[in-house]
Amino acid sequence: MTIWKISLQNIKTRPLYTFLSVFTLSLSIALLLGIQQLKTSFEHQMENNLGAIDLVIGAKGSPLQLVLASVLHLDNPTGNILYKDAKKISKSPLIKTAVPISYGDNYKGYKIIGTTGEFVSLYNAKLEKGSVVKKSMEVILGHTVAAQLDLKVGETFLSSHGLIENDIEVHSESLTVVGILKPTQKVIDRLIITNLESVWDVHHHDNEVHEKEKNHMEYHEGKEITSLLVSFRNPSALLTLPRRINKHTYMQAALPKYELDRLYQYTGVGFKTISWIAYIILVISCMTVFISLYKMVKERAFDLALLRTYGASNFQLIRMVVYEGVLIVFLALILGLALSKIGVYFMFKITETDNKQNILQELPFHELLQTVMLVFSMIVLSVLLAIYPIIKMNISTILSNEK
Repeated sequence: MTIWKISLQNIKTRPLYTFLSVFTLSLSIALLLGIQQLKTSFEHQMENNLGAIDLVIGAKGSPLQLVLASVLHLDNPTGNILYKDAKKISKSPLIKTAVPISYGDNYKGYKIIGTTGEFVSLYNAKLEKGSVVKKSMEVILGHTVAAQLDLKVGETFLSSHGLIENDIEVHSESLTVVGILKPTQKVIDRLIITNLESVWDVHHHDNEVHEKEKNHMEYHEGKEITSLLVSFRNPSALLTLPRRINKHTYMQAALPKYELDRLYQYTGVGFKTISWIAYIILVISCMTVFISLYKMVKERAFDLALLRTYGASNFQLIRMVVYEGVLIVFLALILGLALSKIGVYFMFKITETDNKQNILQELPFHELLQTVMLVFSMIVLSVLLAIYPIIKMNISTILSNEK
């Protein structure tokens, strides 16, 4: 019988210890990988989706809500502001670019954003097919929207009022797809983009179109937008412009990086708590593995000593224990990865149902490798402690004391 088969037989004779070792170890692996993926996803949302946006100007309310709604598109807006007032602010010499956005409609849960041509450049997005929006009621699709809804250039659809998919308040004016963007792995992939006039025309179709044709300036008079996405010309604007807007206007100015960093500080406590729980479970699982292997070595001391008398070396006996530890780790890694994937899948389903957005990102390989190496290091330590009695084995004493 080979050393490997002996190790398998030892595992089969101790099913409870093996189950506890594999289960606790896989649970700690799943928690560690899951929390790392959530942390990675959150950091991706903060860093990657901010684009060139330094400031968000919108209606008074929660600044965090304004940022989540206008930058990450994960919340409802705080209200609307007048477009003419936003244009006045955009003329400030401190501002490099000011991109208005207006929304309130969706198509099958994907938000329709009315904006200008500069919005796409905030995310360095490029057209994959078709052309840019040139007139009212034309749209370009983010790559995810086009793929999920199977929409092609030239097709039309009807939008629904509100930010949640519904079949009740459906507009009668159809929107035409004129372009599809290349994938960017940013929030723009999950948006339907049109011009401001499209949003205004859909909600005020009867009279406003005639006003626009009659007088373009009058058409903009009294129109509202959701917010203004601002890029600073120089860092000094950070010190003066937000305070001036918040103090002297009916609008509020929110700094996306500051608000999301503050949110991360709050959620970071939860991340750390779950991480510590996972590490504690990892330590407990490694102790379980150690106890299981150590117990096997002590209980089978006579058998091991007998194997030595038949020519087996210390190294072969140690290999038998190591094989058991490696098999336990291998089973735990497979189960842990599976539990992590299942948990992430259901979390994705929940977020997709609410926001039509997959905010979860794949865990980078180096972070996955770090977790695997940590687990292996802990198990190696457990195995080294468990094989100590084999190294110090006194064959004659063990055989003479066996009754």
